[in-house]
Amino acid sequence: MNGMRDEKIPALKLTVIQYVIVAVLAVLITGLWRLQILGATNYRELAEANRVRKVPILAPRGRLFDREGRLLVDNYPSVSCFLVADQAQSLYSDLPKIARGLHMTVDQIRAALARYRGGPKYQLVPLKSDITPDEKEFIEAHRDELPELETIDEQRRLYPRDGFAAALIGYTGEVSEDMLNQSRYAYYEPGDVVGRSGVEESYDALLRGTDGSRDVLVDSHGREVGRLGYERAIPGMDLKLSIDLDIQRAAELALGNRNGAVIAMDPHTGEVLALVSHPSFDPNDFAVRVQRDTWARLITDPNHPLMDKAIQDQLAPGSTFKLIMSVAGLQEHVAQDLRVNCAGGATFYGRFFACDAHHGAVNIDNAIPYSCDTYYYTLAQRLGIEPIAKWAHALGLGQKTGIDLPNEAPGVVPSEEWKLKNYHEKWYAGEVISVGIGQGATAVTPVQLARAIGGIASGGAMRRPHVVLQDQLPPNYRQAIIDSYPGSGDANVPIATSTWETITDGMAAVVSGAGGTARSSHLEGIDFAGKTGTAQVVNHSFGAKSVSKDVNSRANAWFVGVAPRRNPDIVVAVLWEHGGWGVGSSKLAAQVIQAYVDKQRRLEHNVLQVEAEPKPEGPQAQAAPGAPANKTGPAKPTEVGAIWSNPAAPDALGGRPVKPARPRDANLLATARAAHFFLNPAADDHAARPVVIRGNP
Repeated sequence: MNGMRDEKIPALKLTVIQYVIVAVLAVLITGLWRLQILGATNYRELAEANRVRKVPILAPRGRLFDREGRLLVDNYPSVSCFLVADQAQSLYSDLPKIARGLHMTVDQIRAALARYRGGPKYQLVPLKSDITPDEKEFIEAHRDELPELETIDEQRRLYPRDGFAAALIGYTGEVSEDMLNQSRYAYYEPGDVVGRSGVEESYDALLRGTDGSRDVLVDSHGREVGRLGYERAIPGMDLKLSIDLDIQRAAELALGNRNGAVIAMDPHTGEVLALVSHPSFDPNDFAVRVQRDTWARLITDPNHPLMDKAIQDQLAPGSTFKLIMSVAGLQEHVAQDLRVNCAGGATFYGRFFACDAHHGAVNIDNAIPYSCDTYYYTLAQRLGIEPIAKWAHALGLGQKTGIDLPNEAPGVVPSEEWKLKNYHEKWYAGEVISVGIGQGATAVTPVQLARAIGGIASGGAMRRPHVVLQDQLPPNYRQAIIDSYPGSGDANVPIATSTWETITDGMAAVVSGAGGTARSSHLEGIDFAGKTGTAQVVNHSFGAKSVSKDVNSRANAWFVGVAPRRNPDIVVAVLWEHGGWGVGSSKLAAQVIQAYVDKQRRLEHNVLQVEAEPKPEGPQAQAAPGAPANKTGPAKPTEVGAIWSNPAAPDALGGRPVKPARPRDANLLATARAAHFFLNPAADDHAARPVVIRGNP
């Protein structure tokens, strides 16, 4: 027993063990306290998220209508498939099965996951848009196996076919990463659909609406087992465009498959009645997701189908610029007494500048219809570049107009300051000669030209072009659009009455006079006026299409026309790229003007029928000759012409007094009033005095 001693644990070792046990218990208790007390709220929310899923309800975009309420852009119901990554137990092993069921490749699904890798784990990843019924059935049939797949009802854009008004309307697409970095898109999230061009982009904030959501209960497999809450989506605002569908159709047909642009405007208000850019594209290709080969074809096409040529194509205006030169020459008191003898050209600063014909004696009265280069060479030399630049800028060239469409180009008006700033060289006197006929560095867009010439024909009243009717916009948003798309806007250029009378008479002679460059485009019974422009892209000899087989060597054909000649109700600018002589474009503009006038005549006829004095009915119809008819009430006075005629005088159309127009009838009356002058070009002596329309002198 003595050899067997009780072995006791040393007191120090026992103390250490006790402290270790206490420390471990302290750590465990602290952890439990953090979990149960400090992190209770956080973990409760995480647990709630595991059983509650927020499913977005996407707001339908607002529809687009023409000025008369005819539908241009609609929506159609669609179903899209999303992937909820946090619901997948073995996501990557499921990819082959998902790919087969959705008719995709595994690489396509991996690319979608990679794009949203940086987002929250619970984020819905767009997998495939506009799925087919059989793909939707596949998802429903595999809910248990593939809980990561989710379907959401959407509204997709339905655009006119064949690119009709595509440049104007624009298209929608998924917001890009670059866009998300801009302040304008601060409230957007990856996967959101936004306007990418045209009206869709500039009015996206009104069109897109506000998304809603629904909270659903899901089990551990991600299957929906109940619903908790619902937040209704607010649809986007419907918008009425200023576009007239009939005029737009006429402009589309007139331009046909030619490359170029047509823009028609009401110079009184700046409302764009038609805007065409060719070649075009089909916005429906972008409504879901544009295919890679389609996108590659569009961006590599040398004719630039994605460019809105009506507001972005910056080209030399050719002889249409002679109208700007005429304003400058008359306002600076140089053109009134300028007379030249055109012998097919003239020499300036030691160089011969050719003219298209031997015009003989030319002054300001026949210089416009003849489109005599020699006259405008001489006028440019007499004026110098600074007065030309001053009046060109005053009429809105060399700067954006402020049209409510994205990416408008400013154009170029050369001057001494411009050349020094851009080329660090001084201006040489000889350079002004080419500017005098709209060549050289001068570059304009069709919308600039339409606004400028419409303003000249309106006595200097310039209006900001716009494609959405302004009276339906919230006042604050109307100002926001003006701020977002700055430009020359509304302006009143001080042009003497004698100046615009001389110029508009010359424009009328272009299409009606014996020597007019567009006399083949004359419209019988319509006070139609305009100016052709042939802008060489190689040299002076490449005007006619027959001169060169190389289409790209042919001149650009311009025409800008108005009707009637003074205080016009419509101005049309046509650019036919490489179309040869400007007379070709004049015929296209004439088709648009004709369509406009025909419509006004139909409206005029309808108004007269509605406003006609009712015939007596019944026995009263047989009253004795000379006896007053016993009518049921006083005859309704016609409102036709209430805007344009003298309220104190009998109405020119019916011999009846007129009463002030009601606001709701303003558009109808305006078109009826316009038709009076188109129907009766001799009713007012346009050549002798300006026609009084809408209060303009």
